[in-house]
Amino acid sequence: MFAPLRHAAFRNLALGRLINMLGNSIAPIALAFAVLDLTGSVRDLGLVVGARSLLNAVFVLFGGVLADRLPRRVVLVGSSLLGALTQGAVAALVLSGTATIPLLLALSAANGVVSALAQPAAAALTPQTVPRELIQPANAINRLGINAAMIGGAALGGILVAAVGPGWGLATDAVTFALAGLVFARVRVPASAAAAGDRRSILADLRVGWSEFVGRTWLWVVVLGFMVLNAVLAGAVNVLGPAVADGTIGRSAWGVVLAAEAAGMIVGGLIALRIRVRRLLLLGVSCMFAEALLLFGLALAPRVLVLVPAAMLAGLGVEQFAVAWETSMAQHIPADRLARVYSYDILGSIIAIPLGQVVVGPVAAAVGNRDTLLGAAALVVLSVLGMLASRDVRRLPVGSPADGADGSAPPGGGVPGAPGGADPVSAPA
Repeated sequence: MFAPLRHAAFRNLALGRLINMLGNSIAPIALAFAVLDLTGSVRDLGLVVGARSLLNAVFVLFGGVLADRLPRRVVLVGSSLLGALTQGAVAALVLSGTATIPLLLALSAANGVVSALAQPAAAALTPQTVPRELIQPANAINRLGINAAMIGGAALGGILVAAVGPGWGLATDAVTFALAGLVFARVRVPASAAAAGDRRSILADLRVGWSEFVGRTWLWVVVLGFMVLNAVLAGAVNVLGPAVADGTIGRSAWGVVLAAEAAGMIVGGLIALRIRVRRLLLLGVSCMFAEALLLFGLALAPRVLVLVPAAMLAGLGVEQFAVAWETSMAQHIPADRLARVYSYDILGSIIAIPLGQVVVGPVAAAVGNRDTLLGAAALVVLSVLGMLASRDVRRLPVGSPADGADGSAPPGGGVPGAPGGADPVSAPA
């Protein structure tokens, strides 16, 4: 199960991503309280957080191009150093009492750009660090580390903000960026086509990535499904969930429910290390039905005894999909185009999330929390059924030498869903 850890390049990549996620889990808590301490305005907080999300979405496609043109290690080291500088500047402003909303907006937007540069490179580098047969356990180990860091970072962020103030929480995030950059610098992999290919314009590279994305049905079908699913969950769980909890189980119990989901993700990661099936993507997509359980529980029986196991099953299902998805992409997409495909995947998966967050409030006010949650659960089920309706999603096998993921096969060769003559392609995270 842990064979990928025998490879130094993978160990350093996984450790760097863990350190990065630890800091990224501290930062939102620290930034939220820093803004609230400054103005007390939820609107200001929304602007600062929204600036980061907007710039992240705008620049993620450019991040994919960059990661396919340059050595991905260089992209990760550079983005980590830039992240350390931007978060260090935010921390200095907060600690010195000189922070203003315009300055925080600008620096938050800059941090969103930095994150957009790093995401495709980090995801696309994993297949270069381990042999082909170890991609699935490598992805599972990555996810285990990221989930553990999310839990630990959230707890540490709360402690830092309460004990020494939000400025020091932001400073800790800046330090984690710098440490991650040092670890990423130790990731040594053979030179790939990404660093040695022909030099076209950015738009030409984006067109190639787009052809990869739309050329395989299983990719765009799943991304489209998750565009809907992520928007629904962002609104129903992250916005409406706390409101329902406030009037039923209470805030502390809601924290227990979210912790149960995180625990389910860790258990799911351990299962994903061992599981071996021929139709891995079919299994992963099917497991997303579990997300509806938490919504049905919130709507029909908002009690701790119902919500905790439902949340744990939801977390377990999410992790099965995440590992299946990243493994499928790594095995079926040429290495020199993988980062661009990831960038389209990321963009498609997050672009509708703000819509879900904005719409859920007015809908709940019009029809009530219960009916809104039942409608959200139905949309989750329909999204999963829509993905499973695709023959290419159901039948995509675990990667074989014919799928061209090493870049050696002709475009479109041997992969279900690739039309004749089309380049191999992408999908969602």
